[in-house]
Amino acid sequence: MTAGAAQPLVRATLEDVARAAGVSLATVDRVVNRREGVRAKTVARVEAAVAKLGYRADVAAARLARGQSFRFAFVLPTGSNSFMTNLTEQVQRTAEWLAGQRGFIDILHVDVFDPDVLAGALENLSPAYQGVAVIALDHPRVRAAIDELASRGVAVVTLVSDAPSARRLHYVGIDNPAAGRTAATLMGRFLAGNEGTVAVIAGSLSLRDHTERQFGFHQILSSEYPNLRALPVIEGRDDSDRTRKLTAALLARHAGLRGIYCCGAGNRGIADALEASGRAREVVWITHELTQHTRRFLVRGTLDVIINQDPGHEARSAARVLLAHCSGEPISPDQERIRIDIFLRDNLP
Repeated sequence: MTAGAAQPLVRATLEDVARAAGVSLATVDRVVNRREGVRAKTVARVEAAVAKLGYRADVAAARLARGQSFRFAFVLPTGSNSFMTNLTEQVQRTAEWLAGQRGFIDILHVDVFDPDVLAGALENLSPAYQGVAVIALDHPRVRAAIDELASRGVAVVTLVSDAPSARRLHYVGIDNPAAGRTAATLMGRFLAGNEGTVAVIAGSLSLRDHTERQFGFHQILSSEYPNLRALPVIEGRDDSDRTRKLTAALLARHAGLRGIYCCGAGNRGIADALEASGRAREVVWITHELTQHTRRFLVRGTLDVIINQDPGHEARSAARVLLAHCSGEPISPDQERIRIDIFLRDNLP
């Protein structure tokens, strides 16, 4: 190695700490793992050696040495929702990383729009799971099922859609009221000087993320853009055929329709109805989630704005939170915060 070249970084081991502190490996193990039975002076010597050597525990190796592993269930929706398909793919990728950390993921697909089906799936989960990530329906029976899991010591993370009054450990998703307010501000500015109506299409108002988005949207539209009137929310259940029929009916019934805000999915149906009506370029359409379909609609001008959340970040965050909880490790709130992305045709990644 030439003079002045950087020296390779060598990770300090427990043996290195024991040698530096002049104590046994067993004593170092007790101190590092915060177990009792070690004198204060010895603890101080070991902690000084840890600081000097920059020792950091290899948590995965420690779990392997103890024969410890964790199994998590990710409860995701059935159906052809493109965003949820992307989320499933990201969970599968995350499972590959997590396996190296002695954590294992099983993916269960259920109808999250049906509270009895979703609650039943949670109630009947195998006791082998130490943690669960679930697209939550904010419904009494679903909240009760989450609470029951928590009472059994199972960590529950709500993913994308929250049930905040349940005993869940953490919510992984965007600030949905803020996303709805953002959509309203963009709609108002795109339609500056125009008067008319704006349609709001949700998947289901039983899903808290959809409810919070439409609440935020109405909050801003009604207070800051009085020239625009929001129509009553309609539910498309994230189904493209259903949303196509609903959008076609809206376009036929409201000649003064100026905008459509979709706070759920079913976007292929909205695009089909807009293009069939010949009004795709005159109606401002704002929706959620960057998928292969919404990307195409944005590029060709049928869609105007996509408000996005990163499914890869969400999958990794849910896994990290569950693993940290089960391992007794802290989480980094900044790392687990999910951003709201805004995409126009001009800044697509």
